Amino acid sequence: MEKISSLSRKITQNIGLIIIVFSVIAYFLPDYFSWMTNYTTIFLALAMFGMGTSIDGDSFKEILKHPKEVMIGSLTQFTIMPLLAYLLAVVFGLNKDIALGVILLGSCPGGTASNVITHIANGDVSLSVSMTILSTLLAPLVTPLLVYLLAGKWVEVSIFAMFKSVVTVILLPVLLGIFAKKISPKGVEKSKDIFPLISSLAIILIIAGIIGANSEKIRQSGLIVLLIVMIHNALGLAGGLFIGKLAKMDYDKETALAIEVGMQNSGLAIQLATANFALNPLATLPGAIFSIWHNISGSIFASIRRKNKI
Repeated sequence: MEKISSLSRKITQNIGLIIIVFSVIAYFLPDYFSWMTNYTTIFLALAMFGMGTSIDGDSFKEILKHPKEVMIGSLTQFTIMPLLAYLLAVVFGLNKDIALGVILLGSCPGGTASNVITHIANGDVSLSVSMTILSTLLAPLVTPLLVYLLAGKWVEVSIFAMFKSVVTVILLPVLLGIFAKKISPKGVEKSKDIFPLISSLAIILIIAGIIGANSEKIRQSGLIVLLIVMIHNALGLAGGLFIGKLAKMDYDKETALAIEVGMQNSGLAIQLATANFALNPLATLPGAIFSIWHNISGSIFASIRRKNKI
């Protein structure tokens, strides 16, 4: 078990680098990875189950301890990022597939990677986790509605189908993880290092699969998607910092808010594109490329915030 714990920590700490390595390999050897897209839903559900096992009564107490900051975080997440996505799609005149993918990405809740990056930045981790939990629980209602309102000019969007997808791959696995911890706390405690390992591997496989399945399309559209993703991410981080300063949060909370807003659950964006928009295959690209980029930018941002704090 100690070896598994050590492996889990190493993979979690270096997940950004591992994602880049696997993405490059998948790009050049697509046949070895493209089959993984058939299991995107299962991989993401496993990752979210792992998140659920890390949530307990204290996690919800933290939300109640900082209701103002947590609500500001979720509100900022579900306003700045989707609106930025829409504006970027319009300003750059993106084709409908990529526009849809960018809006899907912008409409998703925060991802668990934000908690890791907040820890590296010496930010307020408990606030980061609280914001991720709340935005994740709100996602089944908010994400489909945002996509319907913002992407409707490009494609037909079924709110109910998307709601069902988010419940299936996000809400149910998280609730099952919470339930598993409730009925068998000792069992979950013994396996506490396995779940982060499973979650990390699931995200790595999702991204590698999408890169492999779309390697040819990435050659055609990868640069513009990367540019859009970089701008979206940078403006999200900056917007989070601005709102944090406006709300007069302390430095640690500002850091947590900025990272939470700037880093989306890109795995969910990929799954929603795969499950609900099969006729728009390029819609998976923004989520996949964002998954690579936000680990790089997040680490740089964390390093800057950590140094400025000292």
